[in-house]
Amino acid sequence: MRNDMKALVKAEPREGLWMQRAPVPEIGPEDVLIKVNRTGICGTDVHIWNWDDWAQRTVPVPLITGHEFAGEIVELGRAVEGLELGQRCSGEGHLIGKTSRQSRAGKFHLDPATRGIGVNEQGAFAQYLRLPAFNVVPLPDAIDDEIGAILDPLGNAVHTALSFDLVGEDVLITGAGPIGIMAAAVARHVGARHVVITDVNPERLELAARVVDVVPVNVAEEELAEVIPRLKMKQGFDVGLEMSGNQRALDQMVEALVMGGRIALLGIPPGKSPVDWSRIVFKAITLKGVYGREIFETWYKMIAMLENGLDVRGVITHRFAVDRFAEGFAAMRSGQSGKVVLDWTGA
Repeated sequence: MRNDMKALVKAEPREGLWMQRAPVPEIGPEDVLIKVNRTGICGTDVHIWNWDDWAQRTVPVPLITGHEFAGEIVELGRAVEGLELGQRCSGEGHLIGKTSRQSRAGKFHLDPATRGIGVNEQGAFAQYLRLPAFNVVPLPDAIDDEIGAILDPLGNAVHTALSFDLVGEDVLITGAGPIGIMAAAVARHVGARHVVITDVNPERLELAARVVDVVPVNVAEEELAEVIPRLKMKQGFDVGLEMSGNQRALDQMVEALVMGGRIALLGIPPGKSPVDWSRIVFKAITLKGVYGREIFETWYKMIAMLENGLDVRGVITHRFAVDRFAEGFAAMRSGQSGKVVLDWTGA
């Protein structure tokens, strides 16, 4: 193994990422070294590329970015047990602390000391990644590296979709990005009756309809109030999954839900948003904010569903060798793509 490696680095505080040589990480006694085979480009990575206000406040420079990956273990720390050299894996990109009340209670996803690989710590857009063994998620043979590389965003979709019981329920999803589409696939897989997904981007609505049995609605052209009777729903939707971060979409969702409806919110608005709280109160709406994945219950559930027929491969629309990473980011930034996967095996 070489002493250095290729890595995509936020090397300067301006727009872009740069392919550079970087030292292969040295691991500690409780770490593993992973040879990265595939990575997914996330919306977070696009924020870092664009160097927007959030990225400027959050990301140290220089930093190897990226947090969606699949690969194989090539080195084990001396205290690591239960893992093997050559084992295929993905991993939880949230690095938790061990002293908070939440962490000591086993609610790892709520730990306030959480730091993210590729955001606060050196990330996965590289030939090799150091990761605590605690964070490693072994991959069964049924899940190849391409799907393994998008388990992080699939986990966001699973965590959001399974926030409430969906069996026999009518579900409204706002935002037909890759995570919204995967959430629709999860909702159908676990037994939702009607699943409607809304957006104003016709290409993404077409992608949603190709990937999953869902009713796509372009809210720039059709009102949800017209969709509800068409689907023979008496009152409205039982559960809403808000994936867009768009205030108008949330307002539409509140209006389209039944009395006592439930909303899980994953989308992040760009700043403060006005909310009609009286409408939420008088409709007795339950709101739940969702962040990341439940560590590790979400991983367990999504791997089990993938092994039992959940199919999300269609959400991957672009595949590039890593040397063509700029094309991958251009596809993501266009707003016309699904998931974009980079292949590191030829790097």
